[in-house]
Amino acid sequence: MSLRSLGLGLAAAAVLALPASAADYVIDTKGAHASVNWRIKHLGFSWLQGRFNTFSGTFTFDDKNPAASKVAVDIDMASLDSNHAERDKHLRSPDFLDAAKFPKATFVSKSVTPKEGGKATIAGELTWRGVTKPVVIEAETIGGGTDPWGGYRQGFSGTTKLALADFGVPDKLGPAAREVELVLNIEGVRQ
Repeated sequence: MSLRSLGLGLAAAAVLALPASAADYVIDTKGAHASVNWRIKHLGFSWLQGRFNTFSGTFTFDDKNPAASKVAVDIDMASLDSNHAERDKHLRSPDFLDAAKFPKATFVSKSVTPKEGGKATIAGELTWRGVTKPVVIEAETIGGGTDPWGGYRQGFSGTTKLALADFGVPDKLGPAAREVELVLNIEGVRQ
């Protein structure tokens, strides 16, 4: 083997060992390594918490240029789970989510603004109950790297607040419950 071929081989190995700058990921809902959680005040006395059990999505993340990152998520509104079957049935009804008429909520990012310390502001549009409105998610990089199965993963968390009236949710929960808070824990598998 010549020194030239050895040098080319080492150079190629070094390039392949570097993490890719921009990559596409699928949110890992299959392994339950992601969650979409919510909480809303109950009559102003306490917090009612729950989650959406079924959702899917993708994101593109570029660690060299985070502003080029993108995310798209679909949430099955009938999968709402507050750990109380009768309440969930009511929350899925036309009184609140109207999940039969509007089975899906969709978020699509429009821009990502990086901040210090692995944080970013993700601006996008949420379509829920047939209404599309701008939404801002405050996000934070949790980490990324090789997983035990030979894949590569990247994880983030994010929070946002939604005014229920903005999306046509009837005001039936009282003055203390006009906003719902969402907490997103996202882990994606690089494709």
